[in-house]
Amino acid sequence: MINNMHFMHPGLLWLLLLIIPLTVWYVLKHRKSDPSLRLPTTQAFDNMPRSWKEWMRHVLFALEMLALACLVIILARPQAPNSWSKTDIEGTDIVLALDVSGSMQARDFTPDRLEAAKDVAKKFVSNRTSDNIGLVVFAGEAFTQVPLTNDIATLVNLIDDTQIGILEDGRTAVGDGLATAVNRIKDGKAKSKSIILLTDGSNNTGMIEPLTAAKIAAKYGIKVYCIGVGTMGEAPFPTQDIFGQITYTMQKVEIDEKSLQEIADVTGGKYFRATSNRVLEDIFAEIDKLEKTRMDVEQHHQMDDNYQPWALALLLLLTMCAIIRYTVLRTIP
Repeated sequence: MINNMHFMHPGLLWLLLLIIPLTVWYVLKHRKSDPSLRLPTTQAFDNMPRSWKEWMRHVLFALEMLALACLVIILARPQAPNSWSKTDIEGTDIVLALDVSGSMQARDFTPDRLEAAKDVAKKFVSNRTSDNIGLVVFAGEAFTQVPLTNDIATLVNLIDDTQIGILEDGRTAVGDGLATAVNRIKDGKAKSKSIILLTDGSNNTGMIEPLTAAKIAAKYGIKVYCIGVGTMGEAPFPTQDIFGQITYTMQKVEIDEKSLQEIADVTGGKYFRATSNRVLEDIFAEIDKLEKTRMDVEQHHQMDDNYQPWALALLLLLTMCAIIRYTVLRTIP
């Protein structure tokens, strides 16, 4: 009766503590309730046994306390997760590979490229509750920020905490970022696997060439959707002056679109160019329509009230109390 039990109103269980003062009151009352009779000596009564009816008074009180406990438990609404179903849901494995190099601070997006990408990514993952999603970040090196998970709340928080400077900066290892993402997703259980690679530059460091990583992804049936982030022409890029202060100067936006397009083509994905916050949102909306695979998932979908055993126990206890009170312990005025 207790296994796997939950309560709709667990705070009411504190009422069970009432049994303690009631028990103390009963003991004190019982000590003072014995009748007294003055006799010159009580020696004649020393060997007389106690009546079994006296013990029945204690039994009656114990039954009343058990009935009170059952009533409190019923009021707390015990529930049991005893309803399970097997349903098929749409889901896929996705890894976000996010560029966190210093150039992602460029102000051609509001407030900058990284923050714009984070905002859109958080909305994207929040709407995909049936998926396993991970996060890989890369700059001069690559790092798995979040392995595949369906804990969307934690993932959103870690995306929000992602900042420039958490990795070696100065260069962009697109190939290493993609390879790390492939390594994280290749063993996923979903039939459909996708990587969303978001960068604003070109591969200029790292151990693995982007095209090599793309061929590995294709081998595992992983689609790569590449997003080049940056306006056309020039954008205000961050630079550090001699005093260590960050200033912004207009520089040419250079994205290796040819390489990103090749990655998308090799893996069966698609290349997008995001030139503004709005375009970036539209791109993620389109990616949101990715092919999804149907998976059989056993889910608990209902919490059923489980007060019936306690109600039956309460009824039996009250019946027993009534029988004892009005038969064995019946008093005649």
